[in-house]
Amino acid sequence: MDLMEKNLELLEVQKLEGHTDRVWNVAWNPVTSHADDTLPLLASCSGDNTVRIWEQSSLSHSWTCKAVLEETHARTVRSCAWSPSGKLLATASFDGTTAIWEDMGSEFECISTLEGHENEVKSVSWNASGSYLATCSRDKSVWIWEVLPGNEYDCASVLNGHTQDVKMVQWHPTMDVLFSCSYDNTIKVWWSEDDDGDYQCVQTLDESNNGHSSTVWAISFNAAGDKMVTCSDDLTVKIWETDIATMHSGEGYAPWTHLCTLSGYHDRTIYSTHWSRDDIIATGAGDDAIRLFVDSNHDSVDGPSYNLLLTKKKAHEMDVNSVQWSPGEGNRLLASASDDGMVKIWQLAAKP
Repeated sequence: MDLMEKNLELLEVQKLEGHTDRVWNVAWNPVTSHADDTLPLLASCSGDNTVRIWEQSSLSHSWTCKAVLEETHARTVRSCAWSPSGKLLATASFDGTTAIWEDMGSEFECISTLEGHENEVKSVSWNASGSYLATCSRDKSVWIWEVLPGNEYDCASVLNGHTQDVKMVQWHPTMDVLFSCSYDNTIKVWWSEDDDGDYQCVQTLDESNNGHSSTVWAISFNAAGDKMVTCSDDLTVKIWETDIATMHSGEGYAPWTHLCTLSGYHDRTIYSTHWSRDDIIATGAGDDAIRLFVDSNHDSVDGPSYNLLLTKKKAHEMDVNSVQWSPGEGNRLLASASDDGMVKIWQLAAKP
């Protein structure tokens, strides 16, 4: 189906209320929560120092708050990420710690607290196998933690290379390659050539290779892992590509190259971007809007291009801090979080 030929709209399914401060981040559990194949759980984290777990009723299909994770972090919870198994949730806080929560079924229990960063932890990400966890901080460093038996986590590497606050870390979806983006306007790629855990910066994406000219806020990958989208304070979205076959074959690192730049759409900082399994790119920004982009399916004279699919103006009352597509294929649900304290569930659907 050619999405550009469809008359689509982004419908607000439900507004999830409960947080008492801005909501920074949302994360879908990658595993469905029930045997009857209902949607997975959704986690949200906030400036109110809590994390909320939301689930959808299989009967009414409405979303309710299943659990509030509190009294562990003393300051804002900036980022949350589920492990690939869906059993663990990592939360990063301005109190300098990262907490690991286990889903016990009826409740969530904090089973480990990771300490080491000098100040605010900004982002957390699990690798594809769940064997490593990455964190980053305002202290300019990126840490890689090895997951050990017995709920133990060992700092395997401290990566120094950024010169400013590191905003986000994100593992590649299929390989143990780590990406970080920063207030220093760069994206750094970290890779261990010999699988010995000795991660090195193998590439820096900056203005010298068509990168961003201001703070880079977020990174996301397509399902195949051969393309990456980044967004920035410079009001642009950039698409990058790599030779994924070379990487998977073990022939060495294949560098990322700039494919195209989307500009002139958002007029305030673009804080979040996420690539769906159906190849739709969502962005959320300080202009209170959510925008969706798709591949134009043909190369122009200037090279590959992505077109605006739709704009949802005033998606929230204030800045849109996070957008994330649900992990399932075909249902096209999008979650968003905002400075207005709200989490929203959206459905991308054809207009009647």
